[in-house]
Formats: sequence, C-alpha cells, structure tokens
Amino acid sequence: MSSSSQTPLLDRVRTPADLRQFPDDQLPQLAEELRRETIDAVATTGGHLGAGLGVVELTVALHHVFNTPQDRLIWDVGHQAYPHKIITGRRDRIRTLRMGGGLSGFTKRSESVYDTFGAGHASTSISAGFGMAVARDLNGDNRNVICVIGDGSMSAGMAYEAMNNAGAAGSRLIVVLNDNDMSIAPPVGAMSAYFSRLISGRTYNALRDVGKKVTAKLPKRIDDLITRGIEHWRGYITGGTLFEELGFSYVGPIDGHNLDHLLPVLKNVRDNEPGPVLVHVVTQKGKGYAPAEASDDKYHGVVKFDVRTGAQTKAKAGAPSYTKVFAESLIKEARKDDKIVAITAAMPSGTGLDLFGKEFPNRTFDVGIAEQHAVTFAAGLATEGYKPFAAIYSTFLQRAYDQVVHDVAVQKLPVRFAIDRAGLVGADGATHAGSFDVAYLACLPDMVVMAAADEAELVHMVATAAAIDDRPSAFRYPRGEGTGVAMPAEGVPLEIGKGRILREGNKVALLSLGTRLTEALRAADELAAMGLPATVADARFAKPLDRDLVLRLAREHEVLITIEEGSVGGFGSHVLELLAKEGALDNGLKIRPMVLPDIFQDHDSPAKMYERAGLDARGIVTTVLAALGRETSMLGGRSA
Repeated sequence: MSSSSQTPLLDRVRTPADLRQFPDDQLPQLAEELRRETIDAVATTGGHLGAGLGVVELTVALHHVFNTPQDRLIWDVGHQAYPHKIITGRRDRIRTLRMGGGLSGFTKRSESVYDTFGAGHASTSISAGFGMAVARDLNGDNRNVICVIGDGSMSAGMAYEAMNNAGAAGSRLIVVLNDNDMSIAPPVGAMSAYFSRLISGRTYNALRDVGKKVTAKLPKRIDDLITRGIEHWRGYITGGTLFEELGFSYVGPIDGHNLDHLLPVLKNVRDNEPGPVLVHVVTQKGKGYAPAEASDDKYHGVVKFDVRTGAQTKAKAGAPSYTKVFAESLIKEARKDDKIVAITAAMPSGTGLDLFGKEFPNRTFDVGIAEQHAVTFAAGLATEGYKPFAAIYSTFLQRAYDQVVHDVAVQKLPVRFAIDRAGLVGADGATHAGSFDVAYLACLPDMVVMAAADEAELVHMVATAAAIDDRPSAFRYPRGEGTGVAMPAEGVPLEIGKGRILREGNKVALLSLGTRLTEALRAADELAAMGLPATVADARFAKPLDRDLVLRLAREHEVLITIEEGSVGGFGSHVLELLAKEGALDNGLKIRPMVLPDIFQDHDSPAKMYERAGLDARGIVTTVLAALGRETSMLGGRSA
C-alpha cells in the first residue's frame, strides 16, 4: 500500500452525502484511506477481508455516483460490505464486527438504512433488486436500484432466474457484476474502458433508440434479424452476449480499481440507460494488501492478524475440528469403497472436502453455489449405484429443500447428507445458524437423521451413512473443535435407531441429541450434588427414534428432559408425539423439551449464545428444578 501525506479525507465522511462533496480527483486518496481502515479493523476483529478489499474503489464510486440511500444499493451475500459500513455512519463501531452486541458481518436492514436488503446467503441480490424496481415503478417513484453481485454468486441458478424475469419485464435495474476470479472476463484495459463509455453513453443510446423506431416499421422478420445482428455485434465487441440474450444491456468489462474508468461509466448508466443493464467490473480479491493478494483463499475469512506481517493469530492446539474428523473419516470409507463420491456447493475447504479431493480428485465434485443442483445431482448418482455424500452446511441445505423432498426422499434414494455447522455458529449469526435441519428432515418418511455427540460418534456416523443403501440419511455436527475424546481407529456402523445410556440415575432423565451431551453430563454432576441422581442418555438418532429407550426413560423417571441444539418441531417434538401416542404422559410424567428459543439469535460467541438460549448445564439444571417445583436459588454462581 502507498501512503499519503495529505489531510485524511475519511475523517470528513460520516455518510455518503459527505463523500459526494469530494471532486473526482480526490476519490483515489479516499479509497486508499478506506482500504487501510478496513485492513486495520479486520485485523482487530477478524472476519471477511479479501472480498471487501477488492471492492473499495467500487464502493466509493457507487456511493459517489448514486444518491444512496434514496437510490437502493444491494450487496449480494454481504461479506464484501465492510468498506460500505465504514462510510455509511458505522465507522465508530467497525471494530465491533461480529462481536456480541456489535455490527453484523453481513448487511442487515435493522442496522442501517443503507443496508437495503439483509444477506448472508449468496445470489439473492438481483431478485430483491428487481422487486424493489417493480415497487418503484408501481409507486411512480424515480430512484435507481443497484445490485452488486460476485462472479461466484452468478454460479447459482437464482441469479439467472432473476435476470430472465427482469430482462423480459424491461424495468430499469442496474446489476454490477464484480468479477474477482477472472472466470468470465477477458483482459481489460483502455480499449475496453473506451467501448464501455461509448456503449453506456448518451449518443449510443440515442442512436439505439432511433434504430429501434426505424426497424419497428419493417416486417417483423427483418426487424428481428437486424436487432439480433446488432446484439451479437455488440456482444462480440464486449463479451456480453449471454447477458444481452437475457434482456440486459451489457457494459464492460472495466477495471474495478480504476476510478477514471468506473466513474464515467457509472454516471452514464445512471443518466442514460432506460432498462436493465449489467456493468461488468473486474477486481482483485485482497487488492492493496500484499498478504491477501498473494493468498486470496486464506484471506477470504480471517481471524485476528498482524497488519505488518499478515500473520493470523493461531488458535491453541486442541481437539480436531468436527469438519476435519468428517473429512478424514470419509476418506477412510472411500478407500474401502470406490462407489463413494463427495459433493460440495462451493465450500470445499469449509466442508473439509478439499482434503477428500486431494486423494480422490475424480470422485470429488464442486458444483458451485448451486445447492439445488447439488442435491439432485447426488440423486442422479445414487440411481446408478454410487454412494454420494453431499456435504452442505445446515443453513445452505435449506435452499435445496424441495430437491431433498422431491428428488431424494420421495424416490427413497440413498443420498447421504453431511450437515456441517449444525446448531449455533457464533460470529456469523442468524443467517448461518444451523437451527432447522432436524425439524425439516425428520418429518420426511424413511429419512435417517443422526446427530453426533462428539467427534468419535461422528466417525461412526460416517460409517453408518456409508452402510445405509436403501434410503436417504443425514448426520449433523457443529462448527469448531471436538471435545477431545479418544478417537476410534475406524468407524463402525451403528444400529439404526438405537441410542445409548452413559449414566444411570433414578429420578431425572436427560435425553440429549447432539453435542449438548457434554452439558447434560455437567448438569448431571450438579444434580447429583443436590441429591438428584440423573440418567444421561444420548439419543444418537432423531429418526427413527429409539422407541424402547424413550419409553423406558419415561417409565422409570419422574422428570424427562429432552435437549437439542435445534428449533421447535425437531427431536423433542417427535419424543412428545411418541409418548402421547403410547399414553406415557398419563402417569404424571413431567417432560420438558429444551430447544433453541423461537427467535433469530444475533451473533456472539457460541458459548454465550447457548447460555442465552438456556442450553448449557445451568439452563438444564434450572429446567429440572422448575419441573420438580424446587427453588433455583441453590444454583449459586455459573456452572462449570
């Protein structure tokens, strides 16, 4: 990065209205200061770095050219929006990013009027923007709607569904394609910038309108022929034929770091384009920070780091992460069975399938940000006798629910869903929390749904899923490190629908599904100290339920507590239904299901989020004492 001896401009920016007072020739200095501020802030908090650095100049240009928030600016996904947050009145809080009570790591409507649409998942911006554009037209308003979407997000079908709809409707809409992988763009430079200015300018658009009026008087066949010929010529010159076919005027590609190129094109688009237009800008992830430029994958999302060296703070060595345990277990199973294949939707490192891919490159498939396709693709593989493992975050699998139902479950195809990031995920907050998968999977006929209590159990569940060849299955596990239990040499398939008892008591039964088991055991220690010995059981399966285990716990205990890191409608609901059908509630059993609260929880550390949810040892003990009608004052301080 270069330094500047000039008076800091960023100190004079409280809102984009201040930024719009600067002449064009001062904007490069402002962009440089904004880049340094972004780097320093993320070094303090951790978070998404590379994507934000890649759009610094674009962020400055958009807020300079357009009258935000009157003009609606939508950032797809939102992990590139840190520079946007800094210049939209949140600079004083930018070092609270992703912390409890601090700024969200994504755009969030409740946080600022400049965040016109909340996002944490990819490929939603064009659909939302088109909705805003249609609402504007219905209201008779006059405002611009600008959607910024990355080339990765353009791998999702939803983006093309939206463009097809918007292009056919002809509503005025500006889409900025931020191409930071050079996956679409040809080389950019002065000639490309010249053509972009020409095509987006008033003269070209006036000639285009005249041409349309002239050809409209010709026979339709000739009119269509001329129009298509002009579109193909323009596409040949600019490379935007695909977008032209979808009904968008195409401008670009242009250098997204050159304000001399960006500003005139954006002004032309603002002032002259009457319908939907796509502006194609080429940027570099991590731009302006050498460590991030050299390794954009490692600096996409970072922990706290040293600005001078780029060295990220290393976590203390502990138990292996659940993600790594899954990947290594799947590799072991795949060595024994050449029909096992792995599928990821643009998250190879996040799901651990990068490790699988190194050993089995021909059996690893990254389908892009296309979860719907990933699931049906897996279903197709299953019809031919392969054993597909679709490794998809819980929160992203939601995007493919119809495919899970229609293409997998109805046909009873043995697709295996490896559900990472189950439960609360901490700093990424509500958009990434894996709260609902048990509820939306366990209601499906013939689906096997497992939840690992620890990393050793996860090893066995991978083996179990590999062995299930007559129906679909899923196993869930959280983000982060395991508990440090002894690891088995290899996985052994579990008996389907059978749980296990870890501790025997006689008054209280704690029935846990998933990694809250550790807290259940701590709660049992506290209850034992109060003279309330508790049975602790690990359900292992949300579906099929271990009927015998559930009925035994209900029969032999005064209180039964179910504990899960998921929403209402999940494991506890299935237990309640079983007990009601069997008449087990008629003998005075006190049953209390413990689930995540019926809210979207804001970001914080996972431990604090579970504490607020009441799903820690203290919360479990409190629930037991309340069920028994006992005072909770004996609890004293925080439980261990």
